[in-house]
Amino acid sequence: MNGLLEENCSISAENTYSIHWGFGVFEPLNLKLLHLAGISLFKEVCCLGVCIALAACSALPDITTRTVSTSLSSVESQRTTLGQRIAPLMAPHPGQSGVYSIANPRESFAMRVLLSQAAERTLDLQYYIWHDDTTGTLLMSALYKAAERGVRVRLLLDDNGTAGIDDEMWVLDLHPNIEVRLFNPFLNRSFKALGYLTDFSRLNRRMHNKSFTADGQATVIGGRNIGDEYFGATTGVLKADLDALLVGSVVEEVSMDFDRYWASQSSYPVADIVESLSQTDEQRVLRAFSKVATQPAAKGYLDAIEKSDFISRLLKGEAPLLWSEVRLVTDDPAKGLESMEGEQLLIRQLDEILAKPQSSVMLVSPYFVPTKAGTEAFVEMVGRGVQVHILTNALEATDVLPVHAGYAKRRKTLLASGVKLYEMMRLASGGAQQNRATGFGSSASSLHAKTFTIDGKRVFIGSFNFDPRSMHLNTELGFVIENPVLARDVEQSLTTVLPALAYEVRLDDKGDLYWLDNRGETPRRFDHEPNSGWFKRASVAVLKWLPIEWLL
Repeated sequence: MNGLLEENCSISAENTYSIHWGFGVFEPLNLKLLHLAGISLFKEVCCLGVCIALAACSALPDITTRTVSTSLSSVESQRTTLGQRIAPLMAPHPGQSGVYSIANPRESFAMRVLLSQAAERTLDLQYYIWHDDTTGTLLMSALYKAAERGVRVRLLLDDNGTAGIDDEMWVLDLHPNIEVRLFNPFLNRSFKALGYLTDFSRLNRRMHNKSFTADGQATVIGGRNIGDEYFGATTGVLKADLDALLVGSVVEEVSMDFDRYWASQSSYPVADIVESLSQTDEQRVLRAFSKVATQPAAKGYLDAIEKSDFISRLLKGEAPLLWSEVRLVTDDPAKGLESMEGEQLLIRQLDEILAKPQSSVMLVSPYFVPTKAGTEAFVEMVGRGVQVHILTNALEATDVLPVHAGYAKRRKTLLASGVKLYEMMRLASGGAQQNRATGFGSSASSLHAKTFTIDGKRVFIGSFNFDPRSMHLNTELGFVIENPVLARDVEQSLTTVLPALAYEVRLDDKGDLYWLDNRGETPRRFDHEPNSGWFKRASVAVLKWLPIEWLL
């Protein structure tokens, strides 16, 4: 996949802020109202100026005195129950790792809770977003219960995705067995967007990594953040995603990588960032941890935990694992502060591992901005006889219009070269059934998985979007899995479910775009972006022509 990368940056929905100062509307013919409005405006501008001045004067806390901790040594981790039960499974597969793909969102949630229950010594978690909703609170409660049993918990969160959970993070961090750190924290907790005005270069760089590691022996990785929309627990926008549980040699690498991020110059103890709580508020949070399991919304997730038998089968040596060569690819955490080059970047590691595809590429990315260089590379692949299939979100399913515009401006060139394009529909709840291998057949209404297969032999699973932000601004974590069985499963599943999930994008004889909905006996044709209003389409048309690709 050499040549697909071009230096750039982007802004995704997950790290974009909408700023509205509320200046109001006044009638210009009424001089009194005009005068009053002017005073009000003056006050608000002064208030804003004070806020900016305070933000500019604020400084990040000193981190030289923070505690030092590392993951378990291989000897220590092997002494845990997980280590003792996994060792016999690893013995026939030296140097390899066991892989279990997790597409079903509730199974993915249950896997994390069950790992927290199985852990005896350590839990290390790294996430971009953590919501204060049902699944987010259930998982916080699980961490607290593990700490109560004596498990050491380290939780590293990107601060851009921690809205509404300052109190919960404070309470977790109070526990003697739990430590919480924030990556590139915002100092203004009530209005984070102010930080961009005074410290944009730092705050524009985020930690997008996701991993959940127990006792240094088993880890859940992939694209999911922590929140109801990622685990199918909401009637709103759901996210179709793909995770995997890994055991074996690569898990030690995941633990070492977590240690690098934990000790990086971008990671700050949460107690130095958020406001302290009164004992009354602390008790309120603890009550929420204990009561969340009694809420009606939690029932389906408690049932999923009860029904999931994977961890028990793993402990019995009966888990259905695909033993494979698995290579971790990761950004240096220093990317969170400045541009990194060469081997320190995930994209360079991917280039070296994957080299030039020989026969096929199937790429899935919710935010797909190929840029000029990437488009030329895909065109070159097709010219060499490589079959290229790409699945991304349709306009109706995307949550970031500028990113869709960055992709849309390259559509015709890609199609004209022979690239096959598919766009995920915004499916209603109760739509297509979940597909075990990939999850792309879920009733989710928006694509969130980040994966691709190469030559039917290799699979990538991780946090990396195929856009310039993942390439050059956010830190990312991913895994290249050498396993033809898994690659074929992903490819066959995509081929099977695409007609029920995605529009096929084509060019007609005049070079104009059209979309085919292949559900039903007769395909339905659209001559413009399906199920989108004229204003939305007009907005994309304008954005396509603006010189903003460097921002996408």
